[in-house]
Amino acid sequence: MLAPFWALLMGRSAILALGLVGLVLGLFVVSLLIGPSTASVGDSTYALITGQGGPLSVVMREIRLPRALLGVLIGGSLGLSGAAMQGYLRNPLADPGLIGVSGSAALGAVLAIQTGLAAIAALALPVMALGGALLGVLLVLLLAGPRGTSLALILAGIAISAFAAALTSLVLNLSPNPYAANEIVFWMMGSLADRSMTHVWIALPFLLGGGLLLGSLGRGLDALTLGEDAAEAMGINLLRLRLTVILGTAAVVGASTAVAGAIGFVGLVMPHLLRGFVGSRPGALLWAATLGGAAMILASDILVRLVVPDRDLKLGVVTALVGAPLFLHLIYRTRKEGV
Repeated sequence: MLAPFWALLMGRSAILALGLVGLVLGLFVVSLLIGPSTASVGDSTYALITGQGGPLSVVMREIRLPRALLGVLIGGSLGLSGAAMQGYLRNPLADPGLIGVSGSAALGAVLAIQTGLAAIAALALPVMALGGALLGVLLVLLLAGPRGTSLALILAGIAISAFAAALTSLVLNLSPNPYAANEIVFWMMGSLADRSMTHVWIALPFLLGGGLLLGSLGRGLDALTLGEDAAEAMGINLLRLRLTVILGTAAVVGASTAVAGAIGFVGLVMPHLLRGFVGSRPGALLWAATLGGAAMILASDILVRLVVPDRDLKLGVVTALVGAPLFLHLIYRTRKEGV
């Protein structure tokens, strides 16, 4: 009796996978070809592939390619971490920033800007942001304890986030340099503009390493839907599962914040949008949210360049403007279905 249902579900999953992969590839190509340059598609493609074409090849390889790559990597990582956090906590309102890593990473970057280190050394900002993320996750693990409950983890994350936000506000409030304060505010809005392959190489090990950790959680998250006792009876090590979720999320969120600033709503909205297409299975939602997150960031970054090309519109602003109405619509639909 269940065979037709599973056949239908697998068919829907295959169609969803093909659709999302095609969407990401299409948006990636569009991201490479959109910009202020008036070069044709053929010339841009030739310059990208061959490295010939003078300034155009520099634009394609050193400006547009890193931007598109970071869009895929960061968007996919945020979507994946959001699905993992929601699956582990069994709470559809969970967000990757819940454990306080994004706030502590942002604080590290803010200190790099305020102290002038970011102006002295180009890599000071992402390195200090990664250091802040590492410190944040260590504090969360210390406060929540290795065997603490999910509630303890949430409370520890909220405490670290609030403390990091307070320190960031204090730095802004006491900043004697208005230019540094302005740079801090704009950096915290999130952006992929003016990023280079150096930023890609800095973030890549953390994004791939954290992504592999989170991608291995499918079986454990599926088992956890039956309850912790049932999951343990099925051979799931809950302590290992917990640490994998925290460390994987910390790696991808910390690296994303370090190179692109604070970008919200991706990890919260994408799992919601795609959950119904995978039968509400947390394990299957991991790959779907990864592809969906990559598509959302790429599409948002394309909008940044199309809507107001002469102004420095920030990516985090666009994701919030797109994500907030979608999330409100999901809340309305959930309430309507519950009536």
